[in-house]
Amino acid sequence: MQTHLAPEFQGTPDGQAAEAILRKCVHCGFCTATCPTYQLLGDELDGPRGRIYLMKQVLEGAEPTRKTQLHLDRCLTCRNCESTCPSGVDYGHLVDIGRKIVDAKVPRPATEKAVRWLLKEGLTSPAFGPAMKLGQLVRGLMPETLKNKVPARQDAGRWPTGTHARKVLMLAGCVQPAMMPNINTATARVLDAAGIQTVVAPEAGCCGAVKFHLNDQDGGKAHMRANIDAWWPHVEQGVEAIVMNASGCGVTVKEYGHILADDPAYAARAARISELTQDLSELLPTLVPALRSKLARQPDAKQVVAFHPPCTLQHGQKLKGGVETQLAALGLTVMVARNESHLCCGSAGTYSVLNPGLAYQLRDRKLGHLGELKPDVITSANIGCITHLQSGTKTPVRHWIELLDELLNPTQ
Repeated sequence: MQTHLAPEFQGTPDGQAAEAILRKCVHCGFCTATCPTYQLLGDELDGPRGRIYLMKQVLEGAEPTRKTQLHLDRCLTCRNCESTCPSGVDYGHLVDIGRKIVDAKVPRPATEKAVRWLLKEGLTSPAFGPAMKLGQLVRGLMPETLKNKVPARQDAGRWPTGTHARKVLMLAGCVQPAMMPNINTATARVLDAAGIQTVVAPEAGCCGAVKFHLNDQDGGKAHMRANIDAWWPHVEQGVEAIVMNASGCGVTVKEYGHILADDPAYAARAARISELTQDLSELLPTLVPALRSKLARQPDAKQVVAFHPPCTLQHGQKLKGGVETQLAALGLTVMVARNESHLCCGSAGTYSVLNPGLAYQLRDRKLGHLGELKPDVITSANIGCITHLQSGTKTPVRHWIELLDELLNPTQ
């Protein structure tokens, strides 16, 4: 694709990065076939190719409008288009640049601004935990739309006390400890059973995705720098990996090196952090042999476990098939949806709050395909997907690590 950047973007880091991405696009349109919003709305401007044209026009000097902003807002950033694209267009990074530029030029309505501010400040605040506990106490009195965002209170269980020579860092996350604390403790218990000690740096907080994708990129980068500072002493001491049990956090931390590449004080350390970061499923091939003899009970062969691979896992991190294959090696019957397993469930971080109509359509579509498997339990690898899917079904929706933990520690 030919580009002629406007003078204000020529020679700038964002302009240069966007131009390099745009020039890879060959207009083929393969991306529209796998774009969830295009499938729902049928509008070219609500598909990747159309959004690329909109961003190209803005970068070439066209004045963006509120309509431009809405089309970019409706993108889930699921990055399915990246998996489909034969030319390797880095759409996820392009849309980050496009949203930043458009938001600087197009004022948002006051109500919309307030909601976005509450999300980016509230979800990452130390007050989120107490607020979630209060919400769980009065959950039964809440209207359905609010109840969907407040999962029932969960017992975290014990944190293992053993020490091991092998150590990994784990990011606790900003919302996961309050919403579903058992995911973190289950992760620590499973790793402990395999002879690996899980270390959490208390100073590490939100991965930065919440603010970054709500277009407070400076705020998101501040979270990233804080995490690097918190983790670096452990890196220097030889920790072997930084483990992520939320794929949305994982894809972001793996991109620290890219996002902070122009920061001379953090670029080298950010790149090292990204190199060390692994999704929990990437450890499975080495964990399964160590765990096979330690199962306290054998899996029920009749239990059907449906697995929904989050977009941040299969498209963002390009990790496919690992969870299903390795859990099957331990005797679990794990299946993915026969149709549209590649499509987003509609959670997409804060998307389900900002675009509930589209998000719930995608949720119900996903649950319909998963329901065809007649599962006893639905699993996923990201707290956002788990919470969103659970709001539309009575079938339990859990993180896959919790199932493995129960086979090892049935009393938890």
